[in-house]
This record gives sequence, structure tokens and C-alpha cells, in this order.
Amino acid sequence: MTKQIEVTDGSHVYIGGTDELLPQLLPEKRVIVISDSNIDRTHHDLIAPYEHILIGQGEQAKSLATLEEIYRRLIELGADRSTFILGIGGGIVTDIAGFVASTYMRGVEFGFVTTTLLGSVDASVGGKNGVNVGGFKNMVGVFSQPNFVICDVALLHSLSDREFRAGLAEVIKTAILGDTELFEMLENNSFDTLRNDNELLEEIITHCVRVKASVVAEDEREGGRRRILNLGHTIAHAIEKSSNKMNHGEAVAAGLYHITRSALAQKIISEGDAGRICALIEQYGFDTTLPAERKQLLDAIKGDKKRKGNSLHLIFPTAIGSVEDKVVSYNDLEQII
Repeated sequence: MTKQIEVTDGSHVYIGGTDELLPQLLPEKRVIVISDSNIDRTHHDLIAPYEHILIGQGEQAKSLATLEEIYRRLIELGADRSTFILGIGGGIVTDIAGFVASTYMRGVEFGFVTTTLLGSVDASVGGKNGVNVGGFKNMVGVFSQPNFVICDVALLHSLSDREFRAGLAEVIKTAILGDTELFEMLENNSFDTLRNDNELLEEIITHCVRVKASVVAEDEREGGRRRILNLGHTIAHAIEKSSNKMNHGEAVAAGLYHITRSALAQKIISEGDAGRICALIEQYGFDTTLPAERKQLLDAIKGDKKRKGNSLHLIFPTAIGSVEDKVVSYNDLEQII
């Protein structure tokens, strides 16, 4: 049974089958798909009926150069303000497709079919679309909501174990910051179970989308409460800036582990809850060893887009299901991280 969750007025997430949902949700207008070569290979039938623009893969594709290439192709295709942009792919594709749609001719309608677990539980939901500049994550972007997001667990079977695990990092993050029931579900299951149980996976995706939708509805443009969704991400983005050894999900997991250890050192979380969080991260097979020198990470954190002058917001877990947003000065970073 399809689940429908409202994120903001006019923007909904649907958890169900793409074949059934997409014909119902697409408007009766010209559709141009933005995707990548990997999705064209694994899910060609989804892309084939539409005019499409394929981009490169990986974080290096999430660039201003890629945006310009897509704009040129849209102009060549004669796309106008009545064109609908459909992003089919993971978080990189949906970030780029959302940015392009929000800015081409000052904005056209768009929607997503997400093909990764990370995209289903986080990247495609909430209306943040952006690209990287100079190695800094999402330094240029917009807040703009898609008409719809389709999360179809049948599309996740093509993921490698590593890609699937990357999405679980965002699931764990969501459980830590606001869903104790989800946290217990994760504790009571295993990687292999989640990989193979579609019904359980749909339930987990639903939990994650509901948490994120509730936060976004309260603070769509990240002026306050929405910052809690960055739990683990300040360290994660520094890892990604300093090293190419981890993908985004792996870096998030390491960030969650080390920010929890920092919270424990500051005595803002109990040993029991910190232990459960760290144990859960290890239970799902994440390597928590930092792949870069401490100074490199600190320098990268100082370039984070969430900075304000000589300080920045850091999100710390205070209990399972609860977090705290603290403003931290650069002078204190070395002791905290």
C-alpha cells in the first residue's frame, strides 16, 4: 500500500511502486529527465520513455561546470517554463536536478524518483538542492521543494552493499536525533535483514521521512530547528573534504560516532546512551577510524558553510532521540572534536 507524507504544502513523498505512481504524478506537459550513466544502465526502462540528460557520477559531478552543461542542453532542447524536470537517481542527481529546475528560466516544476536508500531517507526529501565548490560540500544551493518524491524499495535491489550501507548511516542519524522507536528497530535487526525485507525497509523509510518532514515543516529554510538534521555532518563533510576514502554515508557514520564520543566527554550524554549509539554504528559495519589527520579535519571544519564569523553550529546527541544545537568557537574546536 502506498504511503503519502506531506513535507510542505504542495510537496509530498510517496513510498510505493514507481510504475503505478509516476503516471499519476507527472503533469501533462513535456518531461525532461536528468539522471546519470549508472542509472541509465541499471534502470534504463525508467529513463527510456523521456528525453534525458545524463551527467557524470560521484561528488566531482556535483559542480558548477555540470550545471552549465545541463543549462546548455536544456536550451538546445528548447525547454521552456512549461517543461517539467524529473530527477531519477541518488542524492547527487536529485541535488543537481533540483538546483537546475529551481534556476532555469527562474524556475520550473520538478519531481524526483530516488534510486538509493540515502536519497529515500534524506537527500531527496526537504527541498535543499546544491552543488560543491572548491571541495566544500553544497556551498552553492537553493531551498526549493519538488512537487513529489517517489521512494520505491524495489529500485534499491540494484545497490551494492556499500551503497546500501551508506544510506543506513542517515537512518541511524534520524533515529538518534528524533525517533527512539526507529532506533530500537535498528538494534533488533541486522544489515542482512534490512537488505532483504522490503516491508521492514518501507517501514524504516517511512519513519525517516516523517521525522524529516516534521522538522522541515517547522523550519523549511534552516533558520533554527532544521539544523539538527546536520547531526554528524560537520565532521562528515570535513572527512569528505580531506580524504577520498569514504563515501558520504560512511563519513556520516564516522561523524556520528565521534560527535557522540565528544558529547560523552562533555558529559552531555549518558554513558549508556553513548554506548548504544556507538554500538549501533559498529553493528551495521561502519569503520569509525578517521581517514585524515586531525589538523586537516579542523581546517576543513572552519570552512563549513554553517559557520558564523569565528564560530559555528554543532549538533550533539544528548540522549537517544534528542540533540542539542551548540554554538562553538573555533578556539574551542580542537578540544571538542
